[in-house]
Amino acid sequence: MARVTILLMGLMLFHCWVATTEAKYLKYKDPIQPLNVRIKDLMDRMTLEEKIGQMTQIERKVASAEVMKNYYIGSVLSGGGSVPKPQASAEDWIHMVNDFQKGSLSTRLGIPMLYGIDAVHGNNNVYNATIFPHNIGLGATRDPKLVRKIGAATALEVRATGVQYAFAPCIAVCRDPRWGRCYESYSEDHKVVQVMTEIIPGLQGEITANSPKGVPFVAGKRKVVASAKHYVGDGGTIKGINENNTVISRQGLLSIHMPAYYNAIIKGVSTVMISYSSWNGEKMHANRNLITDFLKNTLRFRGFVISDWQGIDRITTPPHANYTYSIYASITAGIDMVMVPFNYTEFIDGLTSLVKSNAIPMSRIDDAVRRILRVKFVMGLFENPLADHSLIHQLGRKKHRKLAREAVRKSLVLLKNGKNANQSLLPLPKRASKILVAGSHADNLGYQCGGWTIEWQGVSGNNVTKGTTILSAIKNTVDKDTEVVYKENPDLDFLKSNNFSYAIVVVGEKPYAETDGDSLNLTISAPGPQTIKNVCGGVKCVTVIISGRPVVIQPYVDKIEALVAAWLPGTEGNGVTDVLFGDYGFSGKLPRTWFKTVDQLPMNVGDSHYDPLFPFGFGLKTKPHKAN
Repeated sequence: MARVTILLMGLMLFHCWVATTEAKYLKYKDPIQPLNVRIKDLMDRMTLEEKIGQMTQIERKVASAEVMKNYYIGSVLSGGGSVPKPQASAEDWIHMVNDFQKGSLSTRLGIPMLYGIDAVHGNNNVYNATIFPHNIGLGATRDPKLVRKIGAATALEVRATGVQYAFAPCIAVCRDPRWGRCYESYSEDHKVVQVMTEIIPGLQGEITANSPKGVPFVAGKRKVVASAKHYVGDGGTIKGINENNTVISRQGLLSIHMPAYYNAIIKGVSTVMISYSSWNGEKMHANRNLITDFLKNTLRFRGFVISDWQGIDRITTPPHANYTYSIYASITAGIDMVMVPFNYTEFIDGLTSLVKSNAIPMSRIDDAVRRILRVKFVMGLFENPLADHSLIHQLGRKKHRKLAREAVRKSLVLLKNGKNANQSLLPLPKRASKILVAGSHADNLGYQCGGWTIEWQGVSGNNVTKGTTILSAIKNTVDKDTEVVYKENPDLDFLKSNNFSYAIVVVGEKPYAETDGDSLNLTISAPGPQTIKNVCGGVKCVTVIISGRPVVIQPYVDKIEALVAAWLPGTEGNGVTDVLFGDYGFSGKLPRTWFKTVDQLPMNVGDSHYDPLFPFGFGLKTKPHKAN
């Protein structure tokens, strides 16, 4: 009898073990299962509440492990300048991201969240990250292989902080430099922008040869999810006014603003972000024809579509005036994930109610969630949801700074060099008795980096992050016996009382981002023009312009001996002096037309009224001259 009891107990225990094992085995958690099987298995288990949670992206300021768990939130982001604490280390970032992630993993189904950040020229919100030149400078390099390497370095520096999603690249075609986001555009020419989409395989990894086109691709935990933005026509607004109306025919939209999206989709871009702007009066965030019919159905894009920051609120004027309508219009247009970013309960309640009343069909919700889960599965987020501490050393590492320095060198465009070809000023001699460095931008790392650096609008000063100013780079480069005198805005008496061999004037625009950068006059920040007049009127001078776009320079060109467009070079100021002093030659070409006066704008290559100061593609060359 005892034997029978033991046998029965053994059988019961065995059955319990089998049942538990079966309960624990979930197809969606098995990486060996085909992608679509995993997606279907997980979606079959999800409630409406869990699905809508996946469609919601919230700002870190309102996020917590508890919020993630209670609302099944699919994604968190850092807005520009939103950090765990000032000068936060990679470990500080990882701790915060992992804390949110643990909240997501503790839910019934354990769907991991995706954390996004605006890494638009390196991991630019993060202290000590390598800050690469902004896109306009990269467009001047005409070097897609370099841009791809920058994508790979940026991916590592983003992953070093535990973040897995970069809101980059911006593939806008800026058609008017008065636009405050013009520096985020590689060029006025869509062909240059198309070539520069090579940053996507840098960020996400190289798509496999047999991979179906349009399907998102991210090659594991050293790569990030990328986002092609802002779909579509953001660079074509009237007078370059940010978030405004792009008036152009469908053929014009498809031939100028759309082509880079074709390249991005072929390269497996995982997400597409919608533009605040309108096309012929219709808000892009509500444009079903271009989002669902064209992007999803015609181009067969299989990743997810994300809104911009409070982008759906701005469907109405004033913003948020009829939020229920905004939710309805954006979701039915085809937006899959909404960057809320703060009032997430309002969004969740509003969308839930629209689905329950059948105003939004369940099929639309399922399409959105399927796309979001596809990206999460493809990137291996279910297998590796937590940050990899071994990547911490990637932040600001020497190899990446060296790459950024190379990018600075290649981005510089030489616009003028001496009175004529026989009287060139550049390259400058390293050995001279006394040289003058002047200008508001010569010793200001924040100005050098521009907007989207540490803070959303950028910052002024040298304790912003780690890097090298142009003044420091000059001092590092010249002969030890050369005296370097720095005076920000010297007067004529100062110039007369000193015997300078030559002067380097570094002036330009102060940092800005988005609407704050919209400008109808495009002037160099004061006292820049006065500095040019004073210094270049009294000493042989090279003027270096730090700006996010062409600016008014025609009135001063005759006074200036040599003129260099340095764009917004980032943290590696040595890249500027590498070329000024002839260790490397100038090779950059204008990524956009340099106008004579703002009255000519908009003016792009190919226009009938094309009469530039320096045409698109212009750039003088110099030979390296190492023995100076």
